[in-house]
Amino acid sequence: MVAGGGTNFHSDFINDPVVQEMRRVREENARRQKQDYSHVFRRKTRFDFIRISAVIMGMEFVYSAETAFVSPILLGIGIEHHLMTMVWGISPLIGFFMSPVIGSVSDRCRSRFGRRRPVLLALGIGLIIGCLLVPYGKNIGSWFGDLGELGPVDPLTLLEPSTALLVDLNGTAATDALRAYNFYRIDEEIAEHRVDYRWAIVITIIGTILMDFNADNCMTPSRAYLLDVCVPEDHGRACSTFSILAGLGGSIGYAMGGINWDETSFGEFLGGSIKTVFTLVVIIFAICLIVSMTSFREIPLELLEADELLRPMTEATIKKEKARRDQQIFTIKDVSKTLTAQLQAIQSPDHAVPQKINNALVDAEQPPPVDGALEEEEEEESMNMSPKDFIKSIVMMPKSIAILCLTNLFCWMSHLSYALYFTDFVGEEVFGGNPAAPNASADYQLFLEGVRYGCFGMAIYSIACSTYSFTIEKLIKVLKARTVYCGGLFIDAIGMCCMALFPNKVTVFVLSATGGMVYALLFTMPFLLLGQYHAKGTFKVSKPGVETHERKRGLATDIAVVGGMIFVAQIIVALGMGSLITAFGTTSVVVFSASICSALAGLCATQIVYMDL
Repeated sequence: MVAGGGTNFHSDFINDPVVQEMRRVREENARRQKQDYSHVFRRKTRFDFIRISAVIMGMEFVYSAETAFVSPILLGIGIEHHLMTMVWGISPLIGFFMSPVIGSVSDRCRSRFGRRRPVLLALGIGLIIGCLLVPYGKNIGSWFGDLGELGPVDPLTLLEPSTALLVDLNGTAATDALRAYNFYRIDEEIAEHRVDYRWAIVITIIGTILMDFNADNCMTPSRAYLLDVCVPEDHGRACSTFSILAGLGGSIGYAMGGINWDETSFGEFLGGSIKTVFTLVVIIFAICLIVSMTSFREIPLELLEADELLRPMTEATIKKEKARRDQQIFTIKDVSKTLTAQLQAIQSPDHAVPQKINNALVDAEQPPPVDGALEEEEEEESMNMSPKDFIKSIVMMPKSIAILCLTNLFCWMSHLSYALYFTDFVGEEVFGGNPAAPNASADYQLFLEGVRYGCFGMAIYSIACSTYSFTIEKLIKVLKARTVYCGGLFIDAIGMCCMALFPNKVTVFVLSATGGMVYALLFTMPFLLLGQYHAKGTFKVSKPGVETHERKRGLATDIAVVGGMIFVAQIIVALGMGSLITAFGTTSVVVFSASICSALAGLCATQIVYMDL
């Protein structure tokens, strides 16, 4: 929904004859190119939006597998909770600094296939590699010498040979007695379940980082590609289709993870439920990526630089064109007045009048002056944000945006606490399983059953997210934005608290819907508010070292700053959640944390400036 705030200023120009003429000229010019790019300036159907946005559905399949199974996989190969949460923090730490760089590379890519699709393809390949490394890490590790599960050590094997022989001679009863008598001599750690997954741990962590990093950063080129090939009037429907497919992909993906594939021949062939789910996810994502990338041709950057009529129609270009036409009208009026004066003074000996006519005609042929503010605005829209600019925008943000950022930070912390560790919570607290137990043990099978049940809860959460997204705008009209934003967050805080206090199958299934409300709010409210801020007024900050000059805050800059809170939230949750689980000795703390963060977000949301929403 990032583009949702950006559609406001376009709506005033949809029926403008100047805009229609500009688009007609651009469409005809794009058709005359070596490749036909006229589709960029045409309205599109819902099926067209589905083709362009198919990749987001594939990414949501990946997210569903990631949030449901990565934590159990990491725990199953011997990584403890506090180390597992640190693994989740590596990707956002890299992404915080690399995300602006990837955006800049996407803006400057000079491939003949366009700017967005090559970057999207590279990230997609990295994502597929990560999706294969995570479930098959154990298999790859065995090739490098991992021993895998060593199992519990039989105490009898640790006795001296003479004692063992005596046991064998005296029968089973003596054996049991000696086992009980000599057990105290055996180190408890030896008798416990042991694993040797040294290479598997490294490979799985690399796969997790690749999958998480590429999935997060695929969003930028996919959204940019969607908006690049659609006209401004279609941005609303395009973004709604984007959200519909995201919710659809998430709900089907989580439901797919809830199926016990071990009982199917396909699952047995691939080596179990988790490997089956990830294999299906890779196939689905690859298909969705191909569908999106082959939907509509992008205009290469070289053509955009060489031909102004191939560039997108922004508010600045429309205002510039109107200013040029107005200037031409005024110039024609001036020439008409001068000609009238010449006719009236045709008998006058003053020879300066013809000179005035010539000067007026010359001025009419000169390019009209353009408002400096428009040039500055257009230049700002084309600027690429560097990491330095990104950090500077955070430090120098207005108070209203700072409060919005803080609210969004707590929202992301709540969502990530719930989403990343939810299936682990269900497997351990609701079903009483143990992820570190041997694979063939009853405790481990209970844990896997809980993970699958948690997937169905996540499917409910995904469906609730899509449903709530459809109703948010209508609810805002009826209840106002403050009530919708704060109310949704406080409802989730209560729901998560009840789930943590009463962990059972019913609460897991029913109260997961409140988590979907937070996810829907994350992708709508901040960007609707930013659109209002920039539509109603302009934020200005002074450039360092220049007291008299002021620079506008761009909408894209503020979207990046507010949206970038996801990386900060991931780092905080990843570094702190493991210590909390260790300190309290229960995974229920992750759901309590989600509740507390939602409550804090709700309190911050009461201080947001809502303008007229």
